[in-house]
Amino acid sequence: MKTRQATASPEASRLQVAIRALVRRFSISERADVSCCGMTVAQAAALEALRAEGPQRSGALGRRLGISPSTASRNLALLEDRGLIERIPDPEDGRACRLRLTRRGRSAGSQVEEYERRFALSVLDELPASRKEEVLESLEQLLGAIHRATESCCPGAFEHLVEEIEPTGCCTNDGNTGRGAKR
Repeated sequence: MKTRQATASPEASRLQVAIRALVRRFSISERADVSCCGMTVAQAAALEALRAEGPQRSGALGRRLGISPSTASRNLALLEDRGLIERIPDPEDGRACRLRLTRRGRSAGSQVEEYERRFALSVLDELPASRKEEVLESLEQLLGAIHRATESCCPGAFEHLVEEIEPTGCCTNDGNTGRGAKR
């Protein structure tokens, strides 16, 4: 990461305020979406990760979600009690188990995803049609810059957050951005 002295920068302040507002607004929306489905954001994130990656051990899932083992255990136990996930034998270690979604879990995950998709569509509907692509590309470039800045202090910590946007080339390690760029 290129380090600079922490001096007052109007641009940095604007970026900080805008990102904080964006994160808070989407967090509020996400909490509302998942509470409609009777779960917490962390529980919904667990369902999403299991949908995307398939069965996995609880420790790996907790690391992917960035939560402590005790928090992961509590959330996973609640999801299991609700019949949204189940334990299956780990094919690589007979003493361990993996967690996978049940049919109800896949359905609940789909419902949360649909709520989030509707919110994203409502946001896009507020943008002028002529600017939507530009806004999305700028956001992808911003995420690429955040990814590169994060890599210097926390290598690999950002990887799972950008997997869904990688095909657009937003997050190259060489500083390139734009459609079709490869990491």
